[in-house]
Amino acid sequence: MRDNVKGGALTEVTFYILLSLFTPKHGYAIMQFIEEKTGGRLSLGAGTLYGALNTLEDKGWIARYGNNEGGRKEYLITALGKEIAEIELARLQELTQTATKIIGGVL
Repeated sequence: MRDNVKGGALTEVTFYILLSLFTPKHGYAIMQFIEEKTGGRLSLGAGTLYGALNTLEDKGWIARYGNNEGGRKEYLITALGKEIAEIELARLQELTQTATKIIGGVL
């Protein structure tokens, strides 16, 4: 996962995972969130999702939440993860504003 290297962009999947974890969720709920919010355009397999969750946890962007009894691990975005998501939002807003000016000026 090459997210945010030297201030670069997050992958779309990473950004959606972070957004999904502003409230605690287990893996399947994260997959459902992403599929719902993208209208089915993005659909993650379990292997892809859990690999991403492990990486994000290692980076300190998310953390396990609760006691995880019953076998389902829940995750929640951390303060650092929220900061990363806010930076990405600002980057996307700048991109959108620039594109709107250029495309709007052409049409």
